[in-house]
Amino acid sequence: MSGGGTAGHIYPALALATELKSRGIEVLYIGTPKGIEAQLVPAAGLSFTAVSAAGFDRSRPWTFVSSGYQVFKSACITRALLREEQADAVVGFGGYAAIPAALAAGWLKIPLSLHEQNSVMGMTNRFLAKRAAFVGVTYPDTLECAERLSRGSAEVVGNPVRAEIFNAALRRQNLRAAAGIEKDEVALLVFGGSAGARHLNKALLGLAPQLADNPQLRLIHATGRAEYDTVRAGVDALTPSLRERWELRPYIDDMPAALSIADVALTRAGATTIAELTAAGLPSVLVPYPFATDDHQTGNARAVVAAGGAVMVPDAEIDGPALSQVLFPLLYDATRRATMAKAARGLARSDAAARLADGICATIGVEC
Repeated sequence: MSGGGTAGHIYPALALATELKSRGIEVLYIGTPKGIEAQLVPAAGLSFTAVSAAGFDRSRPWTFVSSGYQVFKSACITRALLREEQADAVVGFGGYAAIPAALAAGWLKIPLSLHEQNSVMGMTNRFLAKRAAFVGVTYPDTLECAERLSRGSAEVVGNPVRAEIFNAALRRQNLRAAAGIEKDEVALLVFGGSAGARHLNKALLGLAPQLADNPQLRLIHATGRAEYDTVRAGVDALTPSLRERWELRPYIDDMPAALSIADVALTRAGATTIAELTAAGLPSVLVPYPFATDDHQTGNARAVVAAGGAVMVPDAEIDGPALSQVLFPLLYDATRRATMAKAARGLARSDAAARLADGICATIGVEC
């Protein structure tokens, strides 16, 4: 298995790895040494091998040469590793980190499978699809593109989610008690993906006077590591009462616990974020990242918004009244939150990892 760059590529891979291991299949993960996969994969108990890979800057086309050379060199290293491990299948989850393993699989004629998390296929998966024996996609809208590009089969399988997130409700009471959150308090979870979201952080600080007006509100806020010190300084300048209720973290290591505790999420609209929100049955206010390729985060959000499990606010409007007009009525209305939670949970695909595993096994002609 391979992929990286963001947690959104890696957590679905880890969910698939759990499914494959339950079927007696040995899993090796190949990623970059400096990517977030180098932290998350070993922490999940999987064998991890690092090879270098680098994307190219589309605003500087000449970087394609240096990045291409690095990818080719890493693919040669990976080919030797796949031979040594006698790999039967390779699975790519997107991000430039997946390219060396996918190329090596092609050279060795090892069946390649891909998983696309987003509503629009990413550049890496579009490039690799013509080499793939199987492509699993999350959204029906992506299926036509996958079928057109792939030399093999394509199927809507959903986005694999860790089992502990589906079980979030079972842990809620104990986790909230451990966090000191009372039954009548409302917990708002704010995060911008694994790298954080500067604009979202800034907008939330701008809402501080309104947040301070509700003493029953608790905040769990992941800023992103690069933004933590700046946001920390902003929170430290607030009233003592609000500071005490504003739990600030650079990154949330235990997202299943955070989703269990929360009553509402304010977040970006990455595909894995949405898959986890629906699995946990958590109402959300989604602010799609406007510079995502082909605006795919807006596409990701549409299905859950249409089902009634979330509301969406454009990034360009969150500095004005639009965000507060959507967020605060939701924080104060328990009945509406319950309705939205049910709608979100109705979109969850608990069989996504199993369906993806079935597709991969079919490429090597075995039942597993």
